[in-house]
Amino acid sequence: MLPPYLQPGPHDFTDGSNFASGGAGVLETTNPGLSINLPTQLSYLKNVAKLLELKLGDLEAKRVLRTAVYLVSIGGVDYMLFYSTYPNATESLRSEFIANVIGNLTVVLKEIYNLGGRKIAFQNVGSLGCQPINRQSYGVTEGCVEGFSTLARLHNRALANVLEELDLELSGFKYSIFNYYDALLDLYHNPAKHGFTNGSDACCGIGPYRGDDCGGDNGTEPYELCPNPGDYVWWDGGHSTERANLKLAEQIWSGTLNTTGPYNVKQFFQQV
Repeated sequence: MLPPYLQPGPHDFTDGSNFASGGAGVLETTNPGLSINLPTQLSYLKNVAKLLELKLGDLEAKRVLRTAVYLVSIGGVDYMLFYSTYPNATESLRSEFIANVIGNLTVVLKEIYNLGGRKIAFQNVGSLGCQPINRQSYGVTEGCVEGFSTLARLHNRALANVLEELDLELSGFKYSIFNYYDALLDLYHNPAKHGFTNGSDACCGIGPYRGDDCGGDNGTEPYELCPNPGDYVWWDGGHSTERANLKLAEQIWSGTLNTTGPYNVKQFFQQV
């Protein structure tokens, strides 16, 4: 596993780095002070590019950046907060927000390209409305919270369009999209097909779907814990279990075109 960029101690960035931050968004206004947004993560990548040049020299640093695979999974938190703030947003306001997220994301992708990055692997936004925390918070007894899921679908469609445009615009640019939305939805609706017994409730938490407060406020409050997390798709209200994550990761790595395309990540690493 790649070490976090901000982990104390010496780093060897020739093997890569992890800039991810829990709760982060594409926009700087998403969870300010609580997470590291995408523009700040980009600034860390720029620092790594400079350090690679100092350590390896210009030509080798450019080769490392050119052959590297850049894995991006972000956007869900932006839409979670938007819908929580504007549950009855007009179509115009919704479209404006999606365009803002996609526009800022596109700027970052072009910056990565300018640094030398050529292979970008995306996990698109998942089926947010089916997360136990959202179904529980909005009192859904059947199905998912459609408002959340609609935003995710619209974002994913816009993301696919932008990546196709960049593929035509930028020489050597290649991308992969893992259809996380459909893959997660399939686990939710058809858990038994994938070896799970429960695809809708969380293993850890409180409430009708155990959708909230896993850990009971740092152990000070009672909460429920299922006997076997591997039977569940969801660990807590917003995160899938390790076993579910492994199945999803396999699709990112070697999924076929119906889930991951036009390349999968394995194909990226097989290319020079």
